[in-house]
Amino acid sequence: MSNDIYIIGSGHTRFGRLEETLEDLIVEAAREALEEAQVSASDIDAVFLGHFNSGLVPDGFASSLILQAHPDFRFKPATRCENACASGAAAIHGGINAIRSGAARNVLVVGAEKMTHRSTAEVTQALAGAGYQNNPTEAGLSFPQVFAIAAKQYAKRYGSPMDAMARIAAKNHDNAMKNPLAHMHKPLTYEFCREESERNPLIAPPLRLSDCSLVTDGAAAIVLSAEHAEAGDAPARVRVAAAEHVSDFLPMNRRDFVAFEGPARAIRQAYEVAGITVSDLDFAEVHDCFTPAELLIYEAMGLAPEGEGARALEDGTVFADGRTPVNLSGGLKAKGHPVGATGVSMHALGFRQLTGRAGGIQRAGAEWGLAFNMGGAAVANYATILQADRA
Repeated sequence: MSNDIYIIGSGHTRFGRLEETLEDLIVEAAREALEEAQVSASDIDAVFLGHFNSGLVPDGFASSLILQAHPDFRFKPATRCENACASGAAAIHGGINAIRSGAARNVLVVGAEKMTHRSTAEVTQALAGAGYQNNPTEAGLSFPQVFAIAAKQYAKRYGSPMDAMARIAAKNHDNAMKNPLAHMHKPLTYEFCREESERNPLIAPPLRLSDCSLVTDGAAAIVLSAEHAEAGDAPARVRVAAAEHVSDFLPMNRRDFVAFEGPARAIRQAYEVAGITVSDLDFAEVHDCFTPAELLIYEAMGLAPEGEGARALEDGTVFADGRTPVNLSGGLKAKGHPVGATGVSMHALGFRQLTGRAGGIQRAGAEWGLAFNMGGAAVANYATILQADRA
């Protein structure tokens, strides 16, 4: 019997400022994933929900909202997973571990968040709770300020990252123009992103508005299965070749933030388990909560040495027509960042890439993809390698 685990279906709502409730979004994504997988609710053994919340919505007990998608979900075990901005990947790992343990054969994973009904200040405060609260200095930082520290430390150690950050923002907005599910369909030029202006003000120096991800509503879902281990059992399938989780110290003063050791370790372990190297990747969906994060992830992935991440932009590697496109979806920067949905969205869109269903953002002939979802300031790090099934 095969021990392989596959993604066999995906669901994905539009991301943006949406009228739908959290329940509506969960139900929509769940039903689409079941339909795409061609499995019934009765075939699902367990459901997992990625949902950060942190007081953003009154639906504090949201895991059982998935049961609203179909009456046959009644009495299925439903679990909510929360790991800051990596809550979606945490839910996926929960589903994978349920299958590995033998407790389930088919698992539905949904990630969802409702955020735009709150003010920017309220969302900023809620997200700040994912930082270390037992140090007065760190507890007083917003996440834009946290990644502003990263940009300043990077500049001090390696030289200014501002040019690279502007190119990342412009690239991801350009990619989002081809993604109908993305929150923002608005191109931003490199020149606009590079300069402070009335329309692009400083948020946390040196980060400008164009360096920050979007406050967004949305949901995504996948069906994981060990039951469809033989070719032809499912309409389409993608193998989970590796799924690695590495957690680092929460206090920033206990580690070298700019070294991004947690992300690098998680990604390296995933390569080793999958038996590939960075040169085998055909695309990556990564956690660009702020543009310095994507720059540091290039280095964590091995696309460039430490301090030289800009090279991956200068030589075109990470652009849509490059050797290893990063964030073809538009990323958190332009697709949007509904926190609990983000990690599941990466896997859902990775599944679509590897089954030729990605539409305008399709990478032709893609066989290997990386999804990297991060919680906090490189604290909870989840790296997944997905492989196309060509059987």
